[in-house]
Amino acid sequence: MSKKTKTKTKKVKSGQTVSVHYVGTLEDGTEFDSSRKRNEAISHEVGSRQLISGFDAALPGMKIGEIKKVTLKPDEAYGEINPEAFQTIPQSSFPSDFQFKIGGTVRGEAPNGAPVTARIESVNEDTVVLDFNHPLAGKTLNFEIELLNVE
Repeated sequence: MSKKTKTKTKKVKSGQTVSVHYVGTLEDGTEFDSSRKRNEAISHEVGSRQLISGFDAALPGMKIGEIKKVTLKPDEAYGEINPEAFQTIPQSSFPSDFQFKIGGTVRGEAPNGAPVTARIESVNEDTVVLDFNHPLAGKTLNFEIELLNVE
């Protein structure tokens, strides 16, 4: 048996670096991300906590060429919606010509200079409520994962 054939039958273990393609969809079938459409497989060290926990947990035991479908509850993905991640900001904090659109995205800087993104939840007379939760927080996610390679 050649080395290449043996590699194909090996199962992924924690600590190994793998390349995968994936397609992510919401419960209603809406696609929110696809490495295939970008034609960019991702490399990931299994168990390194670099990806959402449920995605990472789906990889051990897979074989090259295998396609696995997994459904991740919010606690295995981006977490539940955190009520403390909503903040009321004075409209005067924005440029005077800023067009507030509910559901729109705003970008700015945290006090430490790190970039932040928020969704406009509501607009009031003098304030705007921003949602700093991850856009996929509180959602159940479906992934189709294809194992391409194990390094």
